[in-house]
Amino acid sequence: MAIKKQYLKSKPVCKVTFSVPAKEAKNVAVVGSFNEWNTEATELKKQKNGTFKGTLDLAKDTSYEFRYLVDGAYVNDEQADAFAYNEFAAAENCVINL
Repeated sequence: MAIKKQYLKSKPVCKVTFSVPAKEAKNVAVVGSFNEWNTEATELKKQKNGTFKGTLDLAKDTSYEFRYLVDGAYVNDEQADAFAYNEFAAAENCVINL
């Protein structure tokens, strides 16, 4: 899994690209505090090589919690900036700092 950040000079925004290698998966989404944990809001697109990718414009100088939803199972990204325990989920979420 990978996270790529591209800061824009013209706006207070960072383009964040999420990549999840999941050749066998049918559906992959990224859910988090940036989309109200909506499992259908940010589905990633499957590439020819089997990696799912998607890019979001997120406000910089902000931290967001997130996880991937791969065929109904929540998965963390080992390349996240940090991890935060969430009592509601009773699990650790990934954190991205922009």
